[in-house]
Amino acid sequence: MKVLNLQCAHQHDFEGWFASEVDFHQQLDRGLLSCPLCGDAQVRKMLSAPRLNLGRSREEAAARPAAAEGQVELGRTAPGSELQGRLLRAMREVMQQTEDVGERFADEARAMHHGEMEQRNIRGRTTPDVAMELIEEGIEVMPLPSLPPLKETLQ
Repeated sequence: MKVLNLQCAHQHDFEGWFASEVDFHQQLDRGLLSCPLCGDAQVRKMLSAPRLNLGRSREEAAARPAAAEGQVELGRTAPGSELQGRLLRAMREVMQQTEDVGERFADEARAMHHGEMEQRNIRGRTTPDVAMELIEEGIEVMPLPSLPPLKETLQ
């Protein structure tokens, strides 16, 4: 199993798991790979450090000397990767806790506001002008980023 660091044309970083390097290239050539954040199909492989198993036993690895006093182990994450992860988690939570009412958003929001319909969490689409009208009427709305449906297999 190969775990590859991938990136779309919009610099969103993510991982892909493949049976082999050939499998990665076959999926890429067939258009099966896309960014889980924005859906972009322009995916490229990024540099990553391989894990080398040189036959050292677990006992030997555990017996390695700890870092000298005053030294620390360092690591580096890709810029924005933590933010991307938080955004994905937040968007998943919004998707799970709301009902997509599509183009009926403004009508349903107004009906709930006026007590004509039971209150529930909804999401949908409307124009910026209608969104401003809802806000002026005292109806709380929040714009969300326009993202394709998030894939459930994201790590």
